[in-house]
Amino acid sequence: MIDHEGLFARYIKEQDLDAKLSFSMPAGYETAYGTFDPESKTVFINAGLLRDAADSEKAFYLFHELRHASQHLRPELFGPAVRRSLQYVIMYDGRCFKLIDGGYRECRLEGGEERFRDLYPGQPHEADANAFAYEQAKKLCGDSEDLRRLYAFWTPARPVPDEVYDRVYAEIDEKIRADG
Repeated sequence: MIDHEGLFARYIKEQDLDAKLSFSMPAGYETAYGTFDPESKTVFINAGLLRDAADSEKAFYLFHELRHASQHLRPELFGPAVRRSLQYVIMYDGRCFKLIDGGYRECRLEGGEERFRDLYPGQPHEADANAFAYEQAKKLCGDSEDLRRLYAFWTPARPVPDEVYDRVYAEIDEKIRADG
C-alpha cells in the first residue's frame, strides 16, 4: 500500500519545497489522476480514480505531480527548456493555456488530435515529470510490464523537436494577445 502522505512529506523535505497535498481534486480536474496548482502550491491526487490502481501506478502519479511541484517551486534546478515550457499547457484537443501573473489564460489552436497528440506528453516539463515518476515508481515498487506500459502511454509516439514547441508557444502567445 502506497503511503502518499509519507512519500509526500519525505519528498518536500528533501527538496526543500513549500507545498501541500490534497486528495480533493479541483473543479475541472475530476477525471485527472493528479495535478499541481502553482498558485496554491498544492499537489492534488485523485484518490477515487486511483483507488483500485496498482501501487506502481499510484506512485507514478504522485511522483509525477511532485516533480511538477519541484519544477514550479524550484525552477533554477531545471534547464531552460523545462523552465520555459512550464508557462504552457497544450491539451489533446487544441485547448492551450499560458501561465500569466499566477493564473492560466486559455486559447484554442486550430488542428485536430493528430496535431496535438504528441505535443502534450512531449512538452519538456511533462517528459521530465514522466521520466522522473517512472524511475521513482520503479525504485519503490520494482520494474514491471504494467509500469513500463504506463510510462510508454505518457511518452510521445515520436519525439517532438524543440523548434515545434517554439512555433506552438509563439502561436499560443499570439492567440492570447489577439483574444485580449
